[in-house]
Amino acid sequence: MIKLVAFDCDGVLFDSLQANIAFYNAILAHFGRPPLTPAAQDYSHSHTVGESLEHLFRGYPDLEAVLQFARSFDYTPFIAMMVEEPHLREFLRFLRPDRFTALATNRSTTTRAVLTYHGLTDDFDLVVSAQDVSRPKPHPESFVRILEHFRLLPEEAIYIGDSTVDEKFAANAGVPFVAYRNPDLAANYYLDSFAAGPDLIRGLIHHQSFEPRRKS
Repeated sequence: MIKLVAFDCDGVLFDSLQANIAFYNAILAHFGRPPLTPAAQDYSHSHTVGESLEHLFRGYPDLEAVLQFARSFDYTPFIAMMVEEPHLREFLRFLRPDRFTALATNRSTTTRAVLTYHGLTDDFDLVVSAQDVSRPKPHPESFVRILEHFRLLPEEAIYIGDSTVDEKFAANAGVPFVAYRNPDLAANYYLDSFAAGPDLIRGLIHHQSFEPRRKS
């Protein structure tokens, strides 16, 4: 039986692509660099801010100045640009209190501010951000911490994500993976809307196979 449902943040709880693009473009503009390319948008959307800045500023002579500026840069205006996914709250209410809920994200210092701003802090029993671990996703450290916290086995949990980083993260942790609105990922299950979340959970109660597959 599934006892824990864990979520990614960006692209799952929120459509935050435009917020992230605006954030990184503002930093790039400050240092006289061109805006994000489509490939850079994809990369920065699923990696930590440190990894993203290192990627975006490859060859820049003073990366530490970039990182220092980013640490002092106020992300608050960009939080308001994040759009909550439809039916998310109904799904979270459906899950609790019968199942634990957790968040495993490569966001760092902004994670709790995002949840507070959008009024979702009380909807998660545990939040693990990149700031809380030494090795971010796709390394399984975040999920190991979650499983240890709730004293659960990997097969008693699922992870809902939308990127290849999430796909690898779930595989590394040995946790069944639910691809959210991304049929190109190798996943155990696919979810196009949180409106269908309750049916997914009910179906998992009777489903025995967790072999990864691609959507046909």
